[in-house]
Amino acid sequence: MDRIRNARHFASRLQRWLDGISAVIQEPTLRQQMKTIKVGDQQLDLFAHDVSTSTPPAVRPTAPPAPPVAPPVVAPAPHIVRPAPPPLPSPPRTADGPPLRQLQLGSHLVEFALRRSTRRSIGFMIDDNGLRVTAPKRVTLAEIDNAIRAKQGWIVSKLLERGERKVQRQQRPPVAWVDGAVLPYLGGDITLRLHQAPRHRASFQRDTNELHVWVTPTGSEQQLKEKVKGWFQHEARQLFEARLDVYAAKLGVRYDSLSLSSAGTRWGSCTIERKIRLNWRLIHFALPLIDYVVAHELSHLLEMNHSPRFWATVESIYPDYDGAKQALRKRSQELPVLFA
Repeated sequence: MDRIRNARHFASRLQRWLDGISAVIQEPTLRQQMKTIKVGDQQLDLFAHDVSTSTPPAVRPTAPPAPPVAPPVVAPAPHIVRPAPPPLPSPPRTADGPPLRQLQLGSHLVEFALRRSTRRSIGFMIDDNGLRVTAPKRVTLAEIDNAIRAKQGWIVSKLLERGERKVQRQQRPPVAWVDGAVLPYLGGDITLRLHQAPRHRASFQRDTNELHVWVTPTGSEQQLKEKVKGWFQHEARQLFEARLDVYAAKLGVRYDSLSLSSAGTRWGSCTIERKIRLNWRLIHFALPLIDYVVAHELSHLLEMNHSPRFWATVESIYPDYDGAKQALRKRSQELPVLFA
């Protein structure tokens, strides 16, 4: 009986203790504090599975996954094929002449002709036939090569420019040697008129700007070209002599002789013997351009160089020498191919 009474007493006390604990746990603040326990950097949810005392969290609808984004398509860079630079012109090789010398300038192998002279310095000349070097006899080959390397930028650029001009001229269609062909003369055009005759001859009518050429029935095109070239050269000599006399008087100099040249694009030269050579193809250009070349070569009688004093001499008798120089370069590229 005593055990029964003790059990009943203990049960009532246990019930009061449980009721007290339940009341305390029902308080929201304490319950919220007891819901999670932080252990280190993690949180433990004590009531994650207590369905009797907590309401399940609202389930938020998840957004559908974004479609995969394809990487941008990058078009390959176009392959640009750059034309190869024109070959550097080289002096012509002759059987009895000295061999050409070679020198590597950057990526270019330059061939040049070397000539010894009594001049006191090393000189360079570049035209359609490449580079020609004139040096005193006392100068060694190593010194000549070093002088070329010192000016290699200018030399290579001029050789490339000459090579490009040469290619452009070769690509221009030649003149068709037929009746009515148009030929350049003194900055303008003249018309070629062909006639048959027992022998070849030529006559120019200035009032109509027509060049009449009589050819034999069996004559060849080459004979026709030679006849027209001969007429151009005759006109050139007469005109050049007259213009030399005019500008020599202005400059107060005298030249010894005049000869015609057929160089590619070298329009004139003057020697220490006072001999002047002018390219007969200048007859294709307007008179002011011919006068510039005449004034240029006559000025060399006073200054055998291209120093500031030389250009001042040219300017004294031909003020617009720079404009004429540019025009001559431009016009020479526009000439048709007459005599290949």
